[in-house]
Amino acid sequence: MRSFTVTSVWGIPIKIHISLLVVLPIFAWLLGSGQQIELYAGLIEALTGASLDVATLTAGSTPWVIGFAAAIGLFVSVALHELGHAWAAMRYGLDVESITLWILGGLANLGPIPREWHKEFWIAVAGPATSILVGAACYAGVTVLPASQPVVVFVAGWLAVTNVVLAVFNMVPAFPMDGGRVLRALLARNRPYASATRLAASVGKGFAILFGAAGLLGGFNPMLLLLALFIYGAASSESRTVVLADLLEGVTVADLTAAPDGTIDASASVSELVTRMFADRRTEFAVVDGGDVVGVITSDDFRAVPPAERETTTVAELMATDLPTFDATTPAFDALIELDQSRASEAFVTTPEGTRMISRRDFASALEMRKVLGRGDPF
Repeated sequence: MRSFTVTSVWGIPIKIHISLLVVLPIFAWLLGSGQQIELYAGLIEALTGASLDVATLTAGSTPWVIGFAAAIGLFVSVALHELGHAWAAMRYGLDVESITLWILGGLANLGPIPREWHKEFWIAVAGPATSILVGAACYAGVTVLPASQPVVVFVAGWLAVTNVVLAVFNMVPAFPMDGGRVLRALLARNRPYASATRLAASVGKGFAILFGAAGLLGGFNPMLLLLALFIYGAASSESRTVVLADLLEGVTVADLTAAPDGTIDASASVSELVTRMFADRRTEFAVVDGGDVVGVITSDDFRAVPPAERETTTVAELMATDLPTFDATTPAFDALIELDQSRASEAFVTTPEGTRMISRRDFASALEMRKVLGRGDPF
């Protein structure tokens, strides 16, 4: 199990990734040991005027209590940050599927990001704005909490500082962080969305390289290195996804399907299949029954069949039938995403003329034609 649901807010499941259970004790140890408590105590005193007794905060097991309380408070703050994004998204009528807390913070699964620049701008800004409000609330708590509760005062002060840092850091224009999405939204005001995404992704990759260099040259910081890898990979993925969506805009799976050029009857024997494969020089056939495509069979499917049984074994017994199925009106981009998620190479397409097949080759051909001929042609 990679993640599990712990609660729900506004009907949105809040999930915890298994990586968070690993990093929480480590984070608590980092804060509860060494000189970090003394460092933050001085910073909190300077910012709020609160008086903190470092000797009390570092006595006995108190540092561990502080460490775990601060770690839990941090990820609650991250959840509130993501709920800020979710609230703004719902204001625009968007569905929020879930919020997942993991080793690098939080991820709000908003589904497709709206391409209207102002919507993406305000959804992106809502997270850091929420963190600023949480930081302000924690700061107010420090000013009213009694000095007789130094641990509570320290944790509240630490969370006030951390939430502000979280807001500022998220506004760094390193796509796909909030600042990168703000950058894309502003770029999309006067240029195509795909072009704005590519430029924002390039800026994000530049920051990823800087974070990676800092992580290596600054005493080998694994969190910075992990962040660099995440930003670089996510920026590249978002750029590719948007370009694909742009190229396939307005195209349905029906536009990409045709009657299969290589078919074999479901009742044919494996021996007939082998003969056809050699004759037609192909290793894959669509299996038909009564004119409808009912499956697909490849050379890998009959390798385990002994030669002596090839005459009595039919194609129907070996063909693959558990393929994704799409309606003819399904947008091509949505179908391609589902193929990726299911790790399938082919899928069924239900059309008025009967069931047909679509494969990754069909998508590749369509993308190549769009690149050469431009949008609007040939579909």
